[in-house]
Amino acid sequence: MSAPQPSPLAHFVRTRRRAAGFSQTVLGELAGVGRRFISDLEQSKPTLRLDVVNKVLAVFGKTIGIVDAPRDDEP
Repeated sequence: MSAPQPSPLAHFVRTRRRAAGFSQTVLGELAGVGRRFISDLEQSKPTLRLDVVNKVLAVFGKTIGIVDAPRDDEP
């Protein structure tokens, strides 16, 4: 059985962190969060606080925002 695919958010953070050459600890320090939070985020833990996720994303100049989601009843 294969491991579940990471969420797009988890994939983004892991990819950008590695591209920047940051360890999870360094990214956590830059974002003002713990290494455990970075690990949980990269593992797609479903119960993360969005304000803290935004602290991590801010290191890469990003933030979570409201976007239109596709609806089943749209043509």
